[in-house]
Amino acid sequence: MAKPERPRLVVGVSGASGIVYGLRALDAARELGVETHLVMSRAAALTLAQETALTMAQAQGRAEVVYRPGDVGAAIASGSFRTLGMIVAPCSVKTMSEIATGVTASLLTRAADVTLKERRPLVLMVRESPLHLGHLRTMAKLAQMGAVIAPPMPAFYAKPTSLEEMVDQSVGRALDLFGLAWRPVKRWGEDIGPLGGPPEEPMGDSSKVEA
Repeated sequence: MAKPERPRLVVGVSGASGIVYGLRALDAARELGVETHLVMSRAAALTLAQETALTMAQAQGRAEVVYRPGDVGAAIASGSFRTLGMIVAPCSVKTMSEIATGVTASLLTRAADVTLKERRPLVLMVRESPLHLGHLRTMAKLAQMGAVIAPPMPAFYAKPTSLEEMVDQSVGRALDLFGLAWRPVKRWGEDIGPLGGPPEEPMGDSSKVEA
């Protein structure tokens, strides 16, 4: 019998600040037994050097399959290549805008366009602030097209004690959108918060209840 096919996740990394989100998404997928297909933009190499001490080879080594940004004939450029979907972490405004227009000039944005046309989850961890009206309109357009805009927001209710915990919470919540439950995520009503549900309302004096 043929071995069951492992789930695949496409991971795009653009040149926006926050390359750690993409790296941790790769780490999480590996822990979960998900096959990762990585494409990094050319600008992502600059961010990698600025924000980490990793070489490009070390960063790419966290993925199982790596593609060149100009390889528009790669497997992930075709809808017939089955995946769970695609996460772009981090997602620059340039990348977001290119996806929204459908005029895709790189493998990263082509793979995102394929994800949308195949009605698979496309999660964009957009890194930009403040946002002007054009940015907001582009996000609204992408949401109408089926993408999920998921900026990495800190979840202070989880009481993070380090930057790493804050990053992992954001990455894990993004992976939830693919049906992937990653261990570091702290969940309200399970790990934190009111574990027993809301308290019961006091009944008061039953003798005063109106007929």
